[in-house]
Amino acid sequence: MKQLPRGLWVLLAANVVIALGYGLIAPALPIFASDFGVGVTAASVVVSAFAMMRLAFAPATGRLVTKLGERRIYLTGLLIVALSTLACAFAQDYWQLLVFRAAGGIGSTMFSVSAMALLIRLAPPQIRGRASGYYSAGFLVGNLAGPLVGTALVDFGLRVPFVVYAIALLIAAAVVAFAMPPAPPPVTRPTEHAPKSAAGFFEALRWPEYRAIIASNFAQGWASIGVRVAIVPLFVEQSLGQSARWAGIVLACYAAGNIVAIVVSGRLSDRFGRRPVMIPGLIIAAASTLALGWSPSIYVVLALTAVSGIGSGLFAPTHQAALGDLLAERERGGSALAAYGMASDLGAVSGPLAAGLIADRWGYGPAFAVTGGVLVVALALWLAAADTARSRVVTTNSAATSDDPIRRSR
Repeated sequence: MKQLPRGLWVLLAANVVIALGYGLIAPALPIFASDFGVGVTAASVVVSAFAMMRLAFAPATGRLVTKLGERRIYLTGLLIVALSTLACAFAQDYWQLLVFRAAGGIGSTMFSVSAMALLIRLAPPQIRGRASGYYSAGFLVGNLAGPLVGTALVDFGLRVPFVVYAIALLIAAAVVAFAMPPAPPPVTRPTEHAPKSAAGFFEALRWPEYRAIIASNFAQGWASIGVRVAIVPLFVEQSLGQSARWAGIVLACYAAGNIVAIVVSGRLSDRFGRRPVMIPGLIIAAASTLALGWSPSIYVVLALTAVSGIGSGLFAPTHQAALGDLLAERERGGSALAAYGMASDLGAVSGPLAAGLIADRWGYGPAFAVTGGVLVVALALWLAAADTARSRVVTTNSAATSDDPIRRSR
């Protein structure tokens, strides 16, 4: 089995630090905002402003990555988030906190888009799925451990988590700057003499594989990032009459299922291809989500949520690897890569709003049914797409270029 290159390990370690810090300030941020004498809605705006700035700045980030390169934008994004987080620690009123946190969203989209581009460039094709699995696992571990550490730090003051996170980001930026080797040039096929130019969004949108990737990432944002966090705890409390403690256990069951699947999904997709892992993952996630709103007891919710976590753990790293398969030959990721990140953010913002409105009007059953339907749409697009794992196709079947399933689909 081919080993991961040193630069990729540096990127993965930095990703854990970033995710850990994001979770670290999560318990403190809304409470810190409310301490300035604002209500729940205004405190929530501070949280959502970060995501909205990520979404708004993503197209510009794609152009910057194309023009200036992944490494430079990655380090700049880390520094922006570090400085904005440190500024949050010294905010003197609500509006300062809002501006400083929103500015962090700009840096966040810069390092997340460029990190995905670096992952594509640094991961050899034969182990791209495994590298994407490690990347997702690092983010998950950081988000699980971060709130635990953050809760402990809050005892020393609400400003302390922000200072600690800022320092951690500065250290991560220094490690990346000095320890990460230059990214290798884009991989070209034997019949090609130069890497292609950056992939534009509208160009990539003509590819069935790219449309499937965008749809599954949007579904991931809607179901796993948005609805899971915003709606599932309310369902547990209001519909099943359980305490907030049970809501936390439900989310932990999802994370446990996620970790179990992520551990194996990358290796499976490298060995068997992307579609044989993506399609079962989407089926499992869609079916468990569709049934969730009609669960008769908390124990059924625990089981369905764990199963949903397994489904998400199968397809989330795999569509990252599929994106790498499509864009590895490109000189830069371009707007096609930025749109990939935007799809998840858009799903995370719109999913809870839509599901919340449906739940208020028709109940939680239809709300989770619509969420499952979003996953079914992504599944349909993947059923119509070809497998993107070119390295597996070339290795297992020494076919000519005309036999490449991706080439045929275009």
